[in-house]
Amino acid sequence: MVDDLGLDAEEQRPDLVLVVDDDQDIASFVEFNLKVHGFDVIRARDGQEALDMMETHRPDLALVDWMMPRMDGVELIRRLRADPLTSALPVIMLTARSMTVDKVVGLTTGADDYLTKPFDTAELIARVSTTLRRNKEFREVSPLTGLPGNARVRREISDRMRAGGDYSVGYIDIDRFKSVNDVYGFDRGDEFIIALARSLQRASAATGKPSIFLGHIGGDDFVFICHPDQVLPLTKSMVTDFESAADRLYDPKDAQRGYIEVPDRRGNKQRAALVTLSIGVAQATAGGRQFDDPRMVIAVASEMKKVAKSQPGSYVAIDRRRSEPEA
Repeated sequence: MVDDLGLDAEEQRPDLVLVVDDDQDIASFVEFNLKVHGFDVIRARDGQEALDMMETHRPDLALVDWMMPRMDGVELIRRLRADPLTSALPVIMLTARSMTVDKVVGLTTGADDYLTKPFDTAELIARVSTTLRRNKEFREVSPLTGLPGNARVRREISDRMRAGGDYSVGYIDIDRFKSVNDVYGFDRGDEFIIALARSLQRASAATGKPSIFLGHIGGDDFVFICHPDQVLPLTKSMVTDFESAADRLYDPKDAQRGYIEVPDRRGNKQRAALVTLSIGVAQATAGGRQFDDPRMVIAVASEMKKVAKSQPGSYVAIDRRRSEPEA
């Protein structure tokens, strides 16, 4: 958990934009303006050179001219979309073609946006920034639950730290989730994960303002970020809702007897109790503990989750320690 949500070097680097245009005056103009606005830039003279550069570079976005020698922009985009390593690369097409039919061709080929020459510098930067933001937001959402993923969780914690108010970070884990996968398979396991996401959403709505941030960091691990006063109402509602939903996901005979039989490596069946939730909570308050690094908040929440796992049933373990006084 700590490593998964730790701040990494990739997030600190500027976005890398690949400019593909055989007109070197336009390419230089685009490169200059992108660099002024904080982007890193690499250039290719045509589609083939751009594909060759993909062997050694991983741009975050490509600005592609339509009319080029050897390989034009339309063919380049087709090649990019056909390669699993570049299929998700956001592409903006730059072209002098302004007819609607041309735009349709460019967009249906796989371009994410379309900019007609001559273009305004401010519009270029706005479209690049917007396309990058949309792409990052899409990649940061769990395809299973629709909740934000790791990178968005890290940013939210950092934002709360900068704001300076009281906040809590909760780390949720489904107890004995592996047993569910072992007995019922991954498809049924996914249903338990989705059920927890929906229970979190319903509990968050019932808890009310201020808005509660919910994240899905992978597998059966979830995060919530809220005001400390919201922790107990949120978790109580969530646990009740989830345990009720989980009971309905078990086979009726297993739900009725209160356990499932899990075969071990020797073929012997071991009893595993029905799933519960372990919830660890780190808190930053004016009269309590303070944090200056998101990784420390995450580490404390993870530590408290281990405490919760040592208790029977669904359990919430809240860190109530104070910050160490400065020497």
